[in-house]
Amino acid sequence: MRRLAVCFLLLATIAVLQAADISGTWSAAVVLDAGSGTATFVLQQQGEALSGTYSGVLGEAQVTGTVKGDKVEWSFDGGQAGKVSFHGTLDGPARIKGTAEYGLLGKGTFTADKK
Repeated sequence: MRRLAVCFLLLATIAVLQAADISGTWSAAVVLDAGSGTATFVLQQQGEALSGTYSGVLGEAQVTGTVKGDKVEWSFDGGQAGKVSFHGTLDGPARIKGTAEYGLLGKGTFTADKK
């Protein structure tokens, strides 16, 4: 019985230490004070580092961020709108939910689904 408990604890520890790999194309439904829309992110994860591209109402931009456990955050320069940032939590392997701030355009929420 003790061995079983140790094995279970070891497996649980390994699962917690492994960060999810969110590399891929994501479609985000964004709802802001100023209105709603969609954005597409193509993300590449290496360890905890996140990079990629954004395309949406603000054009296209380079994205940088981090993944730590089930917490994800990334940002990009939105031009005249200012800095755009996303802070989310993984909701399964193909969904991220959280908050978004589009600089001068306001704050809101987003749900991103992996394509």
